[in-house]
Formats: sequence, C-alpha cells, structure tokens
Amino acid sequence: MKILIMGGTRFIGVYLTRLLYGQEQEEHEIVLFNRGNKPAPVEGMEVVQGDRTNLDDLKKLADRSFDAIFDNNGRELSDTQPLVELFRDSIKHFVYVSSAGVYLKSDQMPHIEGDPVDPKSRHKGKFETEKYLSEQDIPFTSIRPVYIYGPQNYNDLEAWFFDRITRDRPIPIPGNGEHITQFGHVHDLTTAMASVLGNRKAIGQIYNVSGERYVTFDGLAKACAIAVGKDPETLKIVHYDPKKFDFGKRKAFPLRVQHFFTSIHKAQKDLYWNPEFDLISGLKDSFQNDYLESDRDKADVDFSVDDEILTAEMT
Repeated sequence: MKILIMGGTRFIGVYLTRLLYGQEQEEHEIVLFNRGNKPAPVEGMEVVQGDRTNLDDLKKLADRSFDAIFDNNGRELSDTQPLVELFRDSIKHFVYVSSAGVYLKSDQMPHIEGDPVDPKSRHKGKFETEKYLSEQDIPFTSIRPVYIYGPQNYNDLEAWFFDRITRDRPIPIPGNGEHITQFGHVHDLTTAMASVLGNRKAIGQIYNVSGERYVTFDGLAKACAIAVGKDPETLKIVHYDPKKFDFGKRKAFPLRVQHFFTSIHKAQKDLYWNPEFDLISGLKDSFQNDYLESDRDKADVDFSVDDEILTAEMT
C-alpha cells in the first residue's frame, strides 16, 4: 500500500510511521511530507520537503499517487483542502486527525460521536475540516483523540505532574480535584489509526480514540506519583479556585477545568481495537523512556505561577 504521511517526524507521526513500517504482514511504501527540520523516524525513508501551506510545495506531490493519506497536522480547513483537491480523484482512504476538543461542553457524559460541537472551540478548524471531508466524494475517516500522552510528547501534560512530583513540590489543582478526564497513549492512538486501513466500516466515520478508563485530576496526580515510584498518599495536593487569580497568558494547569472524556466503544467495535496501555503502565513508559532520558528531572523549571497560588492559599 502506498501511504503519504503529512508530518511524520513529531510525536504521533513518529509512532505511526514506525508502526506502519514495521507491519511485516503488509508491504507499505511510505512517503513523508514535511519541512525537513527533523530526521525521518526510519532511516532511508523517502521524505518530500515542503511547507503544506505553500501550494507550490504541495504540488511536488502532484505526479504521485497514494492509496492512503494520513493528515496528522492539519489544524484549519485551509491546511487540508488543497491536499484533498490534489488527490480527490485517486485517494482510497483519507485519515484525518481531529480532536475531542471540538465537542460542546455537556451535562451528559461521556461524549459520543454525533454529540454537538462547540462553534467557538479553539479546535473549530478541525470540525470545519471534518464537515468539509464529509461533503466531498472521498473515502475519509476522522479520529478524535482526547489528551494524548507518551514518550516524545511536546505538550506538557504528564510532564507537568512529573516536574512537581520529582522535586517534592505541592501539586496545585484547580477546583476540588474531582473533575474527570481521559488520557490515551500515543501508541494506542496510532494503532487505532492504522487499523482503519482496509476497513470498510471506517469509511465516512468519526471515532473517539483514547484510554479505556477515566480519571479524576487528583487520581491523575496519584497515578503520576506511582509512575515516578513514590507513595501517592504522600503527595501534597493543594486545591484552589482559579477564578480568584488572573494568570493572563500564563498556564497554571495543563488540562481544561471541566469533565472531559469520551466513549471509545465505537472504535473498539468497528476497528477491532483495544488500548494496550492502562494509565499506570503508560505513565511509567513516559517517565522512564522520555522524562528521565531527556534529563528533564534535572532541568530548571519556572514554578512562579505555582508559588503565586500556594502563597495565596496558605495565607
């Protein structure tokens, strides 16, 4: 199968590329399209260098044909539309990475595919792209992850907790710590993505993909402590009211302060897929094979926002 991966050298793209390349039962011919700022995750793999927002760069692919395209880094409709126009007459499967962040906040949880979306969401470009894909005469599948974690994560999610736990600092958590959220390991995400190929059930469908279980904010902090090798009961968790603070553009906490989790039943059923990592094993993977390997436990970390919260809560 001839496969084009947009990106392929960061986080999701690295895992997906290595997974598809390593599928011994399949003979995939994989091409990466990116700006060439980082090496390909597999030595010798073909890379076409270009900026996807530059139409002339994108036209470097015009004389190529692909059975499947994985669009991992399209954020706005304008990112994806030119790619679809280029291959609409030949593509057999277009796989788009969207986000569960498109869902409108709801009193009924978990989110399921088909729930209303938030037109004011910062991810509205992804929903607009999904809508566009559904209106085109092309076979597409859209994947909606929740929070993605694992080695090479460039977003401070699990590392935010590790920074504080490894240094024996208090963990400032907004609210009462009972908000429920959901983490999905990047390996499990890319396994689900790869499983849509050749699956007729996946055509024209949207799938939530994440971990199988949900966790509270406090529970997540404790799970991170276990991954680090510390007794979770020794953590000092400080709850605070975020409305009492004006942090400006500074980020005090890495997760949205609301219940935010999805049902993954549809993906499990249609894609014959199940997550391999539970939360603890996934966090251990991230801590051992990324956080410690990169010496982040020895790095200087700015805790000024934490200190502002802790000072206010302790006076």
